[in-house]
Amino acid sequence: MSEQMQTPAFPRLNEPAPEFEAVTTHGVLRLSDFRDRWLILFSHPADFTPVCTTEFIAFAEIYPELQKRGVDLLGLSIDSVYSHIAWVRNIEEKTGVKIPFPVIADLNKEVATLYGMIQPGASKTETVRAVFIIDPKGILRAMIYYPLTTGRNMQEILRLIDALQTSDQYGVATPANWKPGDKVIVPAPKTVDAVDVSPKPGYEVIDWYLVKKELK
Repeated sequence: MSEQMQTPAFPRLNEPAPEFEAVTTHGVLRLSDFRDRWLILFSHPADFTPVCTTEFIAFAEIYPELQKRGVDLLGLSIDSVYSHIAWVRNIEEKTGVKIPFPVIADLNKEVATLYGMIQPGASKTETVRAVFIIDPKGILRAMIYYPLTTGRNMQEILRLIDALQTSDQYGVATPANWKPGDKVIVPAPKTVDAVDVSPKPGYEVIDWYLVKKELK
C-alpha cells in the first residue's frame, strides 16, 4: 500500500506560535525572547531583490510606530547571515535607511517550514511574503500571505496591530476599514432576552446583532 501524502502542518490562529531558535543578524534568538511583547515575524523571498528592498525600507520607517505599540519586528529569508549583513549595509549605504530589526538566516529552512513560508506553487526555492502577528503570550493572532510580485502595505499592518490591541483592551470587534478613532462593534447578544435590553446611551443600533459605539 502506498503511503498517503501528508498535508504540511501550518500554524493556526489563536494557537501557540511554533517555537524556534535561529541565527540572526543580532545573534541567536528564540521566539521566547519576545515573550511579553507583540512580535511581527515576516518573511521575504531573497536579499538584494528590488521589492524586498522597498519593503525593508518601509518596515524600518514604521519601526518607531511599532515600538510605541510594544511591537518588535523580526525578518526572515533562507539567505545566509553574511548575505543579510551585506544587504542591510547596502540599503543604508544607498538609501540612508538603517535597518534596526534582526533578520533570521534560515538556510536549513527550519523556521520557514514551521510557519508555512515555503509554498511550491509560488516558488520552490524562496519564501513567500508572509506576515505573522504573535501576541505577548506567544499566541498567533493574525497571518497574511502575499505573492512574490506584491509588496506589503505597512499602514495595513499598523492598522491590524491597532485593531488587535483595541479588541484585547476593550473586548470589542472592529468593522471593515476600521482605524483608531472610528466606532467599534459591541459583541452581539447571545440570548433572546439580551436582544430586548435597551441599548446604552451613545450606542448606534443598526439592528440587534450590529451595534456600534465610540471608545472614550
